[in-house]
Amino acid sequence: MAARTDRTADPDLLAALLLARRGQAYFSRKLNELGNDELDVPSLVPGWTRRHVVAHVGLNARALTRLTEWAATGVETPMYSSREERDAEIAYGATLPARALRSLSAHAAVHLDVEWRDLPPEAWAAPVRTALGRTVPASETVWMRTREVWVHAVDLDNGASYRQFPPELVDALLADVVRMWRSRPGEGAVPVLEPTDRPVARDGDDGSVRVRGRAADLARWATGRGGERLLTTSDGSPVPPPPRWL
Repeated sequence: MAARTDRTADPDLLAALLLARRGQAYFSRKLNELGNDELDVPSLVPGWTRRHVVAHVGLNARALTRLTEWAATGVETPMYSSREERDAEIAYGATLPARALRSLSAHAAVHLDVEWRDLPPEAWAAPVRTALGRTVPASETVWMRTREVWVHAVDLDNGASYRQFPPELVDALLADVVRMWRSRPGEGAVPVLEPTDRPVARDGDDGSVRVRGRAADLARWATGRGGERLLTTSDGSPVPPPPRWL
């Protein structure tokens, strides 16, 4: 019997799905390199152990599966009933035995991928609502998952690095960060990111600090994962903390 493949034939969407799947494989590899006793070690997310990161990534797959099912059926199935429910689920998931925690991560990822694979082409444009209240097409779930698996692979603090990310992912992260910064009115001027290893269009000088460095290092800093020492500013001032991303 022939293998089942994605129902969509949209080349951009297929490329996005591939990047998300590569990210899942990357996260799973970094997780599988850790012994069960190493899951109790603090992660790079303040206040979270590696257990919390694994639980969050698994539960995120379940939440995005609900959005994908919403798109497929038209029946509203929110990501979470509340922020409090989300946080409680993560806290509980982090207490699971290691085998169950690993199973949650793996099985939830497979379920989401199956739902993506079987989603009718027209359903990818169906409107769904994110946990932050934004109404987006179902296709946005692919980028939402891509961010989660790649960035949280780094948060496991097991050798994953932004410098190992595919160039197209780094560029997409930088664009996402800038979009999020600019979407928050009243927060003042946002930093201008100037990758030194990419062509960059020079904007007009609005007085914003210009932060320079390799694109991967800029993405690391801009998403709140440190790396200030790898960057410089255009006026020689210290690199400031980045604005909030998500």
